[in-house]
Parts: sequence; structure tokens; C-alpha cells
Amino acid sequence: MANENLSQAKRAKNDEFYTQYPDIEKEMNAYLDFNADVFRGKTILLPCDDPEWSNFTKYFVLNFERVGLKKLISTSYAFDSRAINMLSGPTEFESRSPKFDPSKTRSRGKIFTLTGDQTRDGRVDFDDIEWEYLDGDGDFRSDEVKRLRDEADVIITNPPFSLFREFLAWIVEAEKQFVVLGNMNAITYKEVFPLIKDNRLWLGGTGGGSMWFRVASGVPEKEGQRIEGEERYQSFGNINWFTNLDHGRRHEPLALMTTANNIKFSKHKEVRGVGYQTYDNYDAIEVPFTDAIPSDHVGVMGVPISFLSKYNPEQFEIVGSFNAGAAGDEIGATKTEIKINGNMSMWNGPVINHKPLYKRIVIKHRSPTT
Repeated sequence: MANENLSQAKRAKNDEFYTQYPDIEKEMNAYLDFNADVFRGKTILLPCDDPEWSNFTKYFVLNFERVGLKKLISTSYAFDSRAINMLSGPTEFESRSPKFDPSKTRSRGKIFTLTGDQTRDGRVDFDDIEWEYLDGDGDFRSDEVKRLRDEADVIITNPPFSLFREFLAWIVEAEKQFVVLGNMNAITYKEVFPLIKDNRLWLGGTGGGSMWFRVASGVPEKEGQRIEGEERYQSFGNINWFTNLDHGRRHEPLALMTTANNIKFSKHKEVRGVGYQTYDNYDAIEVPFTDAIPSDHVGVMGVPISFLSKYNPEQFEIVGSFNAGAAGDEIGATKTEIKINGNMSMWNGPVINHKPLYKRIVIKHRSPTT
């Protein structure tokens, strides 16, 4: 159900889902635990963020002094430019402000900035935020938001599901540090995997899986959503953080058994008493589970994409992505005949005994151990 919810959201362009505060706090703590000064003296941009009720904005306002920020910038997208109608009118925050302009409230995005204790009351909080209408609708691709991107040191947000590829390219183009949420399957995108292979992008510090998001008022009600008070929440599966900020988890070595011990003791029936099969069309062994990677194998191995949540760049080298099409060609896989829907077809993705497998990441040990 969770994966189907995500697919439906992508198809409908209903991308107004809001990350919960504990999920943000847990992820940011992973970077702060590794490096307490990771955000110190930095300007953070939160685009696509709806600052008036965003938990990203809330987290960094409440922790502005603790993490040592120089400046916080949040931008929102104009209501009239969205695929869904979230609100019927301006928020109380906006309407009570002397800057409120009824002619701009629905057609303009807004920018919120925080630089310190503006009220001189001895603490930094929401009263210190300054805001203005943007000239445009707040789309991250606009020139004015690009200028904010270029000013920032770190970009953090939950971008629209339907625009993840384009949003990530927008960040990478400017060579910024970032922490963004996306679907786990994004690691196989041709725009994303080369960054992972080149150690320019990796998964975040708190792992992945199913996450609950607050649903905007304009998103249709669906089976499986839960209600808390006046808010609705929806679960999505295979969600992960993508980042180029370092954290301790990616330096933890994966504890593994040797080939012989896996065959004797593995908890997986596909390996225990069976061993490892070799692909029909590529000289590598198939390792169906990350914890079944043999510690002493000296060649290349195909592993599930979920391996990347355990990937330690000091322990493993990523050789390539193994799936049909260009990725299979890049690692030297040959085309082999398989049956798909009763028809014979040539395939250069992972194949064992003439049966195609799901996408694999091809890896090898940097220093195999016995």
C-alpha cells in the first residue's frame, strides 16, 4: 500500500506531503553527532518548504543557536501555481502582518529569513523571522530562487516527488551540500547512480523504509491514511535521505562471514547449503542479501540496491549498476535470451538460469578478509 501511495502521488502530481519533526530531528542529529560543527557558520536554504507550517523551518529556528547557523532562508511556492488547492486563504501569520498584500497572497511565493535575535529579547525564535513576497511564484527553477541557492551553503528539504531528478540536478549544478528526501529507487536513476559511484552522494544517517507524512488539505483522502486530531497522515514506503554530508553510519564496517561459513550457517535458505550462483551473462556472483556478502570473495558481486544503506566506502568499491539497458552495457554484461510474458527477448540485466532478476549494484571488497 505504501509504495502504491507513492506511485499515485507521482502520477497525480500531488506532492504536498510534510515531513514530521521527529524524522527531521533524528536525521540532523546523525550529522551533528559525527561533526558538531557541520552547520556552524553556514547559510541553510529550505526551498519547496512552506515555512509557515514546515517542520524543517521549525527545526532550524528552534536550533538556530545550538547548531551555530549564520542564516536560515526558507521559500514557499505560490498557492495558485500548485497542482492542488491547499488553502482557501492566507494564513493568520500572513494576514496579521503589515506586509500582507491581498493582490500577492496567492500568486507570489514568500521568502523567510532568520539571521539572529532581531527582537533583542535574548533568544532566537519565530519572532525574529523576517519575510517578504517573492517576485515570482517561488519555483526552485526561477532565477530568484537560484540566486538563493547560490548564496546557501547547505540545501535541505523534502522536494516534490515528481521533480526529484530535476531538483537534485539543480543542487548538483551549484555544487552545494544537501540533505533531501526521496524514493529509494532513485538510486538507480541515470542522473543519480553516477554520483553514488563517484562518492559524491550517499544515503543518509538514519536508514530508510516506510515514513509517515502529514497530508496537505487538498490531497484526496485515501485508504490507509491515519487521522490525529485535525491532521491526516499518509505512509510511503522505500523513502530515504540522500546527502553529501558525512555521518558515522557510512563508516561502520559491515560484519560478514566467509563463503564457507555462509554456506554452513546463513539464515537465508537461498545461500545456506547452496552457495552462490554466477550470472549467466556477467562474471560475478549473485548475493541476494546484504548480510550474506562473503567476506573473502575477491571478485565482483551483485547485491540488492538496499545494500547502499549499509555501504562503507572504506570497505567496498562500487563497480557499477547492473540492470537492463545502458547500465548492463557499462559493466560489460552480455545480452542473453530470456522469456518475458511468454515471449523470448534479449536481456543484458542480471540473469540466472535464464531468469531475469531485479536491479543489482555491482561491488567488490577493497581488502577481502578470511
